Amino acid sequence: MQQQMDDLRAKALASLDAASTPAALEEWRVAYLGRKGPMSQALRGLSALAPEERRAAGAQANELKTLLEERFAAKSASLQDAVAATIAQREAIDVTLPGWRPLAGHLHPTTRVIREITRAFADMGFQTVEGPEVEWDYYNFEALNIPPGHPARDMWDTLWLEGQRPMLLRTHTSPMQIRHMETHKPPVRVIVPGKVYRHEATDATHEWHFHQVEGLAIDEGISFADLKGTLYEFARRIFGVERKVRFRCDYFPFVEPGAEMAIDCFVCEGKGCRVCGHSGWIEIMGAGMVHPDVLRRVNVDPARYTGYAFGMGVERIAMLKYGIDDIRLFYANDLRFLRQF
Repeated sequence: MQQQMDDLRAKALASLDAASTPAALEEWRVAYLGRKGPMSQALRGLSALAPEERRAAGAQANELKTLLEERFAAKSASLQDAVAATIAQREAIDVTLPGWRPLAGHLHPTTRVIREITRAFADMGFQTVEGPEVEWDYYNFEALNIPPGHPARDMWDTLWLEGQRPMLLRTHTSPMQIRHMETHKPPVRVIVPGKVYRHEATDATHEWHFHQVEGLAIDEGISFADLKGTLYEFARRIFGVERKVRFRCDYFPFVEPGAEMAIDCFVCEGKGCRVCGHSGWIEIMGAGMVHPDVLRRVNVDPARYTGYAFGMGVERIAMLKYGIDDIRLFYANDLRFLRQF
């Protein structure tokens, strides 16, 4: 038994010294200290010895097992230290080098323009409210003087949702005109920023989702002159105090009369260039006096109250303000583009 323990000790320690990787060390542990290894077999074989030999042989076997476990632990720690040293050398950091300057986050250009627009109207007494992006047909069309079958519905390429009742992704922020007037009596003066959706092809000037800002003012004695003065002040605040504005007749079912508002081209100063289509003017929004039928639907007497509404595309304002020629850039997540703002 003594000779067997000596042979096992010499063989195990030689094999342990040859293990140079954590994987090889694990193989050694299974081979010599595992349940089927020679050490376990030697301990199980003690029962076959005579009682006077069993005591001495057991002491030798336990002593050898303790020695192998201690050597294994020491070898494992040594290999771990070597691996750690290799990683530290490979990933070493020169603390004398200047550190990386952290990149400062900033707002998306669309968000920046929304905040500029809401700040301009807040200074003129408008409150900012928001509404749902998933909307009922009633609020998106019917309550805005666009009943089922009305040809004006073709002006909005609508994304409809499946269900028993007609729901859709709102095509404009105008539904909040109705929602707000249902719960707030005049005087009303609000703007509604938010995302809208259209089922249309994407190109440099069209996106299937974009942002709008809706405006609504209802009170006694409001006239078209109030609308013109408000939007003129807005144009000066966003595009510069030297801006001129132009109003031309246009049609929207929920206003009467309706108009489209344009500013003189800030690139060519009204002389005509590629940006303004050589017209000298750039259209920026639609507007008009709130239709009496819209007021009646929310129990507001059009004989006593009048008001105006307007709506603009935020990305269009941003494109004009920053000289961007492709609306798709706003949603491409290209850091080269976003870092400019």
